[in-house]
Amino acid sequence: MNRKSGIVLAAGVVLAVAGCGSAASPATSPSAPVASAEASTSSEPSVAPAQSTPESERALIAATKSNDVEAATALILAGADVNAKDSIQDSAFLYTGAEGLNQILALTISHGADVHSVNRFGGTALIPASEHAHVDTVRMLIAAGVPVNHINDPGWTALLEAVVYGDGSARYLDVITQLLDAGADQEIRDARGRTALENAQNLGQADVVALLTSRR
Repeated sequence: MNRKSGIVLAAGVVLAVAGCGSAASPATSPSAPVASAEASTSSEPSVAPAQSTPESERALIAATKSNDVEAATALILAGADVNAKDSIQDSAFLYTGAEGLNQILALTISHGADVHSVNRFGGTALIPASEHAHVDTVRMLIAAGVPVNHINDPGWTALLEAVVYGDGSARYLDVITQLLDAGADQEIRDARGRTALENAQNLGQADVVALLTSRR
């Protein structure tokens, strides 16, 4: 059995177990009193709320890390917590943001993603998304309200990582423009005391220098 088949099977088992609680009620005894017509017409059918379990959370993270959109969708719709984290502090939301897995990311956002949550480096999803120049992902995270000027434990913001770990190409210029439009603060300095502009100058990223200078 390959990894993806195993994840789909695990997700199916989790969903099947969750569904066991909705079995039909036993038939009413003939001797039981009959509810009034008024009561029967005014009452609404009871629907059990979707619930997250440790099993569904583990299955969701596994499906997410395999980019198994079908399994992840089923688990999220069944109530799996998109903010639940694994042993290395990855959640479905944080991982999809970092890796640019936009189909699952969109589902996590629409199902209660905590946009202020942080990974094992103390960073939001926007920081690694900017580092890797996931252009559309950055746009989605900014629109969802992820803080633009959050500083992670090593001392980086999304803007600083887009410069320091970027190559100054068109994709990085797009990300940097989005961050600036969303209010990224150029004056925040990294752990060595350098601004985004100073880092771009040191790295010889002429187009990034021009962009940052024009927006000061």
